[in-house]
Amino acid sequence: MNLQWLPKIDFPTTINFNITTVIDLLIVAFVMYRVFLLIKGTRAVQLIKGLIVILVGTVVSDWLHLYTFNWILRQAMTALVVALPIVFQPELRRALEKLGGGKFFAGSVFMLEEEEKNTMVIEVVRATQMLAKNSIGALIVMERGTGLEEYIDTGTKIDGKISAELLVNIFIPKTPLHDGAVVVRGDRILAAGCVLPLDESPHVSKALGTRHRAGLGITAQSDSVAVIVSEETGVVSLAVEGVLTRYLDEASLTEHLNNVLGTKTTIGLSSLWRWR
Repeated sequence: MNLQWLPKIDFPTTINFNITTVIDLLIVAFVMYRVFLLIKGTRAVQLIKGLIVILVGTVVSDWLHLYTFNWILRQAMTALVVALPIVFQPELRRALEKLGGGKFFAGSVFMLEEEEKNTMVIEVVRATQMLAKNSIGALIVMERGTGLEEYIDTGTKIDGKISAELLVNIFIPKTPLHDGAVVVRGDRILAAGCVLPLDESPHVSKALGTRHRAGLGITAQSDSVAVIVSEETGVVSLAVEGVLTRYLDEASLTEHLNNVLGTKTTIGLSSLWRWR
């Protein structure tokens, strides 16, 4: 099997395991883990799968002496070397921005303190109940493992302590940031007025508006969680992994969020009384 076109990599014949080697391996493993978190749930995963298919096809076609097909795949691999920086431009840009801003090593919502996640659930539920009562439309996206920086960049940065009062004020009609999504990470509101990808599935009910389609779209492309309040009916919905659960009351919304985020928050009428 002729694999001369593949790049030659010189591996060390012997490896001396010492403290430096262990540190080196740990650093490489951690960087690879952070890169995986960066692309997890994005279109880059599908692109990488496509590259693997082409690579496997190239090796197999060479082994089976399918010369014409092998030549086509090798030309495709050569072209992809040039195209990769363009194809992965959004992911590369976010990685460099994180590295330059010192955020590459920042944790996701799964690494947050339990108190921060509890605060997020409590304040989001409180705000949702008040918004629903007054039929004020809202879209609140809670970041989990997949970073949402490319969507945060489309809105107005806030980076403020989360509270029901702040969330409600953001979505008051005719205010500058009401017509868009709020992105939340832990107990911080990162940005408001964000533009999200819309779900284009033909199976989505025509009765659902742009907010619901945006909630379905962002949760289908990432592992985030979206809470939607309908402006027309005040109905509260929850989108997870591109699936919408509607007609949620205070208790059911809290239960769903606790299950998805792995929290143990409880919220009752006393919290709403405090909000009033």
